[in-house]
Amino acid sequence: MLYPKNIEEKINFIKIRELLKEECSGPLGVDFVQKMSFSKDPNLVAKLLTQTDEFKKIIESGELFPSSNFTNIYPYLEKARIEYNFLYEEEFHEIRLSLFTLSRCIDFFRDHEEDYPNLFQLLGLVNLDNTLLKAIERIIDEKGKVRNNASQELSLIRSQILYEENRLRKVLDRIFREAKAKGLTPEDASVTIRGGRMVIPVLAENKRKIKGFIHDESATGQTVFLEPAEVLDINNELKDLEYMERREIQKILTQLTDQLRPNIPELRRAYHFLGMVDFIRAKAKFAIKTGSSKPTLSKTRQMEWYNARHPLLESALKQAGKKIVPLTIQLDHNRRLLVISGPNAGGKSVTLKTVAMVQYMLQCGLLIPLDSHSVCTLFDNFFIDIGDEQNIENDLSTYSSHLMSMKFFTEFANKKTIVFIDEFGTGTEPQFGGAIAEGILLALNQLGTYGVITTHYGNLKQISSRSQGLVNGAMRYDVDKLEPLYQLDIGKPGSSFALEIASKIGISKDIIAYAKEQIGEERVKYDKMLNKLENQVTKYDQLVNENQRKERLLDQRMKEYTQLKETIDQNKKKYIQEAKAEAKALLDQVNKKIETTIRTIKENKADKEVAKAARVEIEELKKRIKPEKTIIHDPVIKVIGGEIHVGDFVRVKDNGAVAEVLAIRKKEAEVSIGELKSTVKLTRLEKISNTEMKKEKKTYSKRIGFDTNSKMLDFSPNLDIRGKRGEEILPVVQSFLDDGYMLGLKDLRIVHGKGDGILREITRNLLKGMSQVAKMEDEHADRGGAGVTLVTLKG
Repeated sequence: MLYPKNIEEKINFIKIRELLKEECSGPLGVDFVQKMSFSKDPNLVAKLLTQTDEFKKIIESGELFPSSNFTNIYPYLEKARIEYNFLYEEEFHEIRLSLFTLSRCIDFFRDHEEDYPNLFQLLGLVNLDNTLLKAIERIIDEKGKVRNNASQELSLIRSQILYEENRLRKVLDRIFREAKAKGLTPEDASVTIRGGRMVIPVLAENKRKIKGFIHDESATGQTVFLEPAEVLDINNELKDLEYMERREIQKILTQLTDQLRPNIPELRRAYHFLGMVDFIRAKAKFAIKTGSSKPTLSKTRQMEWYNARHPLLESALKQAGKKIVPLTIQLDHNRRLLVISGPNAGGKSVTLKTVAMVQYMLQCGLLIPLDSHSVCTLFDNFFIDIGDEQNIENDLSTYSSHLMSMKFFTEFANKKTIVFIDEFGTGTEPQFGGAIAEGILLALNQLGTYGVITTHYGNLKQISSRSQGLVNGAMRYDVDKLEPLYQLDIGKPGSSFALEIASKIGISKDIIAYAKEQIGEERVKYDKMLNKLENQVTKYDQLVNENQRKERLLDQRMKEYTQLKETIDQNKKKYIQEAKAEAKALLDQVNKKIETTIRTIKENKADKEVAKAARVEIEELKKRIKPEKTIIHDPVIKVIGGEIHVGDFVRVKDNGAVAEVLAIRKKEAEVSIGELKSTVKLTRLEKISNTEMKKEKKTYSKRIGFDTNSKMLDFSPNLDIRGKRGEEILPVVQSFLDDGYMLGLKDLRIVHGKGDGILREITRNLLKGMSQVAKMEDEHADRGGAGVTLVTLKG
């Protein structure tokens, strides 16, 4: 049962029908859209949903499926049903095209029976082979005209017509050329047709100079169109042939109509199938556009919806460049009636209309815009009270119209009913309206009814919090910004934020203070408590969402880290095994060579030349197998010694880097190596002269191998690894630490960012295993804090 009668207007389901009609390929599908209705049959709804879901898969797969000529041929069938009637060429042409589409649809479902079993079952409606299609194709060509060879008589008639037309053309061309040569015709004139007969244009003053019959004249009267007497018989012959052709075509079409007439019942069923296919495809196309899916249907009455969206609202917001806030809702036998409260324009009515629209779409067999793992149920009755039903003729006020609806609800609602009531109890004095609304709410709850109700009344919020079967819901609100979040929070009532909104708008403090006095201290405290609770819930949800996001990211990073470690361990074992194998091969080669050499010396009785040659071979072998080394040619720098002062040039003992002293602090010196500054202990420095410094600058560019000064110029003590993956970090950090240590630096910085702490954890785990690291700690809070790791290298 549906209430009221204009329920589809109330929830704007009419717009859904219009959008579905736009997706249809022809009037057959449009008829089905118009007939689509609310159903409480779970088997029927499940079948409709499955069919649409299968067609959705066809579209998404990109498989070719007929998309044109879904023609409504029922008027032609009605015409053909009457004996002695016949269909015209163009009507048979449309039937031919649609029968071809029908044939392709049947072939597709037969070829994909296993993939789309529910759509394949529709073929049970069709018991029509291609006999009729072939009969029509034999008579009607691709342009919708009767073929020349449709009958032997027609073929002869048309051949004769062609012959007479050619003869007529030749005679007329000759007459026209002669008349033109005599100046009897207008310039740039040509042979034409008037009244279905071929004529020549002649100047009006010359019309008596040529024998014939005048059929027409020009608008000015200066030209007449004359049929010469010489071609009169030929034109008459052509007319007779055309009449004969028309009679033969009528005879052929009558015979073809007689052949079609016995197939009318089967054709009706077949085109019912074709219309249904077009309708199902339209629903599938609409589902793809609205992001709809097939939910799980539950026999027990429960609604567990995730990310439900109002399709019309989402489309409107998308056009405006905005995003819709999805709705998540759970109702069951313990929490059947959801009482939603909250501020005006906070989304209460939108939430109610979203639930109503999605539920109605579901029971009309449409896929619905929510996540596919959602659980839905069906209801026998669908009652709604939205908007103003004021009726002047019946002297029915707004409040009276609401009470009439409530009377109907309480009389006919039951456990299989879902109700939707917007702004429950409004329209009369709040004290009385709230009391009546409370009584109606308790009555609906006692009947076991499901539904969504919006209200501002505090007594309804309170009774919902302590009555089994009722549950409060609040539309989330940003307390700080006083802006709606359009999010539903089930389990607690919402504040109307009337005082806060009035204050934000600029209502005077005296008026607001007076309002608080009238409301009463207890009610103001209650509202403040709801505000505080709203604020805490908002912050808590933000923390929960952030932690969940971090946990997901942490799991992902740990998997990457574990994979990286496994890869490194596997590669390490692989390289060790390869090195051992290579070393064994080299040792075997060396031992073999030594044995051969000893045997050679023994066989030649220690001949000096032979022994010398054998030793040379062994030395060459040693050179071949000896590991290659990079030779670094460092120039000899003379150390002058003495106490180090600011401005002196020094050399770092560890690696030979040459630097200038910028400052001295106790036992450490700040030095400059190119553009790089660093702090080094005085005990690691040696004083050199300015002359030696100039020599060093000229020499370092010619070194082979690791160039310390050049490396210093390019090296930065800051390493930024933000945005890198776990497996990328190890070689980068290792190289950075090695270079810093080789250059004699003490302090390094690694910037990994805060984020979820994954990069920080991986980085520090790597640093713990490096022997050159003395200490690591967080950077100062003003310079990055936990997002930066300070590394102190061993001296």
